Amino acid sequence: MRIDKFLVRNFFSNGSRAEIIRKINSGDILVNQKIVKPSYHLKKNDVVEITARKIVRQIQSNSEIKLEIIFQNNDFLVINKPDGLTVHPLNFTDNQTLASGLLAQFPEIKNIGDKSSDSKLRPGIVHRLDKETSGVMLIARNQKTFTALKKMFGARKIEKKYLAWVYGQFSEKEGLIEKALSRSKNYKKQVIAKTNSLQKSRTAVTHYKVKKTAGDFSLVEVFPKTGRTHQIRIHLASIGHPVVGDKLYKAPKKLRKISASRQLLHAAKISFSLGKKDFMFQAPLPQDFSHFSKSLLASSLDEKRLKS
Repeated sequence: MRIDKFLVRNFFSNGSRAEIIRKINSGDILVNQKIVKPSYHLKKNDVVEITARKIVRQIQSNSEIKLEIIFQNNDFLVINKPDGLTVHPLNFTDNQTLASGLLAQFPEIKNIGDKSSDSKLRPGIVHRLDKETSGVMLIARNQKTFTALKKMFGARKIEKKYLAWVYGQFSEKEGLIEKALSRSKNYKKQVIAKTNSLQKSRTAVTHYKVKKTAGDFSLVEVFPKTGRTHQIRIHLASIGHPVVGDKLYKAPKKLRKISASRQLLHAAKISFSLGKKDFMFQAPLPQDFSHFSKSLLASSLDEKRLKS
């Protein structure tokens, strides 16, 4: 059996698998006095050592992380997350995340979350964006709102729209991708689930519309109906249109004549109803996204003029 599964089943039934993986990677859990991977399969006579450490179980605030607030009231915040900023840390010593910036400006959220062992790593955070994805995010400021928003996300009552530059032109201007996802063997990314997949598969649905085309690129509006990790990126890549600049689900070399320094995926809009009120918020395009759009569209126009 894998060591991470063995420990969760036999010693950490109240903990999360992610927490066990962090302990293994940090060296707090050794096998035969050596650091192993979470995927290590235990063998007869292996000796497992677990070091218990007394740690401060609270994220450290960081006032140097500046937030762009789109809206705030007593119940929630709406922010425009910049690309390159991780939403929450993997441990309590990392203060270079959005969560630390939130705690510096809104300390009241420090105990807001669900009952999981990792909840203090995600104070007030009801959903996430990948590190390299920019755009609109929703943060709860009290437990009642947190619980309500989490239920709404689970019931798919919160609508999100993303914008993405992808490789290639689509044969259809609109489509629906319904492909279940599961973790890859090394847990670093998701894969399209297969019938014989060893990992648990989860339903994933993504609706897209083509907004513009420019040469060998397309700008698409994406509406995820579920909220799986990396869903948009892997779904688009699975139909032959990976996001420009995506380093994990990247395009084949023959397509990457033009790329970007980060994945050009932006959470543009979020809308929902709360307390009998309807809300809709938008995040403006970041500079690098706009610059890529303008340069690509300009070069496309130049090509058309040359052909004419």
